[in-house]
Amino acid sequence: MKKLNNIMIVTLIAAFILSACGGGESQATDLLGAVKERGYILVSTDPNYEPQSFLNTDGSRMADTKCPSDALTTAEMQGFDVDVAKAVGEGLGVETCFATPDWDIITAGSWADKWDVSIGSMTVTTARQTALDFSVPYYYTPAVIAVRADAGISALADLDGQALCVGTATTYESWLNNNMDELGLPAASIYAEAPNVTVVPLSTDQECAQAIAAGREDFVGYLTSDTVVNANIAAGFPVVKLGSAVFSEDLAAAFDKSSTLPTDTLRAEIDKIITAMHGDGRLSALSNQWFGEDITKVP
Repeated sequence: MKKLNNIMIVTLIAAFILSACGGGESQATDLLGAVKERGYILVSTDPNYEPQSFLNTDGSRMADTKCPSDALTTAEMQGFDVDVAKAVGEGLGVETCFATPDWDIITAGSWADKWDVSIGSMTVTTARQTALDFSVPYYYTPAVIAVRADAGISALADLDGQALCVGTATTYESWLNNNMDELGLPAASIYAEAPNVTVVPLSTDQECAQAIAAGREDFVGYLTSDTVVNANIAAGFPVVKLGSAVFSEDLAAAFDKSSTLPTDTLRAEIDKIITAMHGDGRLSALSNQWFGEDITKVP
């Protein structure tokens, strides 16, 4: 009997230690509860999409962080989307951490609970809404074509028979392929018909610009956000804009419909945070900081 009592005491002490160290199972019944319980929100975004989101080469991993070892901390990332994600974490009272999966994996949904939300300049489309839920938009961007400055192209019609680069699984790829169902934008947001071109997809549209800057010549230009082209030109890339915008996009945070835990309460809280940032001018200030203009108002 004494031996049995000793075993019971050891068992109780072990249970107490596990509980004190957080070894017990999560009691959260929704994703918002899980985020607050663990003390951080894991946001997927693009590490190569300047000025929206890109690696901070001058930063190093925060020493005192709750972020998983395979996630990036706020000290290691920078950009407009990054600052919006940081503000979301602050509004929730938790740390913001970043995951950087490929874009086509993010847009496909079925994330297997590997991250909580995408804050990565994702356009709201009808096709994506089959797998994802969206917050209220936090900014709006026109899509433009950039071409090599020496290409001798001055109009959209001049692109017929040429090749253009795009990021894979983007709205830009859908528009160039004349896939209007997949593009899923209101007719009033589409300003031009796509030219007859060969589409060259790369992992991200920023890689298209970087390839041209590196001397690649199998495509004459690329289609992306106006903000990205402005940043490319400011950085000295040998490209120019071709005409005006071909369509415009509403960009929002995205949530996986197949999440194990319900996302509706987290989405509602992020809606409140984004709406408050629209109202108090924080989004406008961030837009002016990173883009040199305010593109947070409905076009």
